[in-house]
Amino acid sequence: MQNEYLVRHKKRPSRREREKARQRRDMLEAALILFSEKGYHNVTMHEIASKAEFAIGTLYKFFRNKEDLYKALILEKTEAFHAAIVEAIGEHDGEVDRLRNYIRVKSEIFRVHVPVIRLYFSEQYGESFNLMAELNDRIRQRHEESLKVLADVFESGMRKNRFRRIADPHALAVALDGISTAFLFRWLEKPEERTFPEDPEAILDILLKGLVD
Repeated sequence: MQNEYLVRHKKRPSRREREKARQRRDMLEAALILFSEKGYHNVTMHEIASKAEFAIGTLYKFFRNKEDLYKALILEKTEAFHAAIVEAIGEHDGEVDRLRNYIRVKSEIFRVHVPVIRLYFSEQYGESFNLMAELNDRIRQRHEESLKVLADVFESGMRKNRFRRIADPHALAVALDGISTAFLFRWLEKPEERTFPEDPEAILDILLKGLVD
């Protein structure tokens, strides 16, 4: 009851707060475009400010430096992706439907957010990009949390005798995550030549049916 009251009576952000939030989003989106086109190391704060149509001083009011901006960009996208995945897994009652929805939403995230996916994985192995160590820890934490939610689906199916207990639920979660990610990265490399299966069943059957009767 208390939580419902807080939601109903949550104070609406002021016009000034909404404007600041909009400016911040514009800055991050401008940075994402430039980073995706030129790479992190080849973009300056002045270019980001110009692209976002703000004075450089305004940009520095929001972000201390380029690393701070990049970190905010990747972490905010990571949190949004994680929330979408967890919500997708929990949307249905049936375990198979929950797994189907996981694959469907995950593929949609990749398709809609190609620039940020490309950016993160193209920059993460940069020799002098020490910030990635901290980002990787945060991203890995969210990934492990989503795997735990996915493993719970397999555990639920086993408990209800809908799935055979052929492996540890976490191992099955890792397997499904790995298979779907492999398909997505293959598509990401050459989207004009390689297609991602439209039907989640095509991926799910690899795990649920296997090769041998």
